[in-house]
Amino acid sequence: MKKGWNHIFITGLLLLFVAEAAAVILFVFGDTGGRQDSVLVNEAVQAVQADWEVLTDAGHGVEGKSDRDAEKEHRNKTGLAYVVLDMDGTVLFRTGPGLSESVNRAVLHRDTILDLTVDGQTVGKIIIDNDSGQIFRKQKQTLVLVMLAAMLLQCGICIGYFVYLDCAIIKPFQKLEGFAQRVAGGNLDIPLTMDRQNLFGAFTESFDIMRSELRKARMAEAKANASKKELVAKLSHDIKTPVASIKAASEVGAALTDNERLRDNYVQIIRKADQINALITNLFTATLEELRQLTVTPGDMESTALGGMIESADYLHRGVIPGIPGCMLYADPLRLQQVFDNIFANSYKYAGTKIDVTVRKEGQRLNVCVEDYGGGVCAEELPLLKEKFKRGSNAGNVEGAGLGLYISDYFMKEMEGELAVENGEHGLKVIVGISMGNLRVSNKKDCQKNHGMVI
Repeated sequence: MKKGWNHIFITGLLLLFVAEAAAVILFVFGDTGGRQDSVLVNEAVQAVQADWEVLTDAGHGVEGKSDRDAEKEHRNKTGLAYVVLDMDGTVLFRTGPGLSESVNRAVLHRDTILDLTVDGQTVGKIIIDNDSGQIFRKQKQTLVLVMLAAMLLQCGICIGYFVYLDCAIIKPFQKLEGFAQRVAGGNLDIPLTMDRQNLFGAFTESFDIMRSELRKARMAEAKANASKKELVAKLSHDIKTPVASIKAASEVGAALTDNERLRDNYVQIIRKADQINALITNLFTATLEELRQLTVTPGDMESTALGGMIESADYLHRGVIPGIPGCMLYADPLRLQQVFDNIFANSYKYAGTKIDVTVRKEGQRLNVCVEDYGGGVCAEELPLLKEKFKRGSNAGNVEGAGLGLYISDYFMKEMEGELAVENGEHGLKVIVGISMGNLRVSNKKDCQKNHGMVI
């Protein structure tokens, strides 16, 4: 299908080129001499010779005869423009103004000059106007119009093909660039929306399949970590309970015994119980930690970039991008984009409604408020939503790892901002507070903030 469009484009341009070349060749090598029609010329000569007496009387001022009478009695039925002269060069008749009225002028103008014969004697001359100049001008005008039309058509075809290339190649690759940045940043929830009939449809679909598989692997990893957490919590509880009993019994024995050696043994048991308890606590903490790090490198950026970030995150267009006040922000564009991606992705998964987006300045921060119409969550669960592996009770069977808001909260803190979660008027409201005017610390933070995040 796409190859067909390419063939149509190339064929159209070739046909236009051939038409232009043919028009130029016809104009250059065509007959522009404007030859007179010999039949019409003979008819004009015969008509003048037949009416010679009337023309002569009118031309020489014979009483009762005038030029108007001559025009009435001698009519030009050939359509040719001509002038009739007698042997003295006197104009006896003309078909119109602007014609050659002497032999010399007729020669310069390349007019046709013929003798008029009456009763076997040459009585005058007829000068038939040469209209080749007018014909040439008309041909030139026609050629110019044809060339202009062909050029306009070529421009239209080229513009249309450029639009096609922009839609079929340039924009898909721009989407791929943003998609690659999101995947590199760890965002695997937003699909690569693209027409599968596109020239690179199969290519881009492979990328989206890769994203989907990576997302499944990430969720499987999160589930494995959650299972590990539950297992360690159970083991720690099971181990800590008898250890606590041993410690309590040892403390009672140490308090009741009068034997110094026996009291020392009890104290040693208490110390070992404390050591075991500390080791179990360390094991629990270490199990919850993952070794992967997410770096945050904030810097100065224009607030106008927020519009593109919000539009990119809201790929289902459920919200309206509001007016954004102009100011300088202190943020990492990649991580800030991931924050908005996580917020809109959560709204898509758990609410599935339209989204209200507002932007306003408050103090030294630019607050971007995103609220859905899903009804929100229980007030007791709000403080837990920004913790690791925590989700609201209304999540149901919706797939999710419970890391989106946790990671987003970390990113905002590293960018000296804030992430607030609350129940709004219609549903869950997430406020992204971005720091403004942090030029004074940008260089310092660039060095300090690159240590990364341990999740």
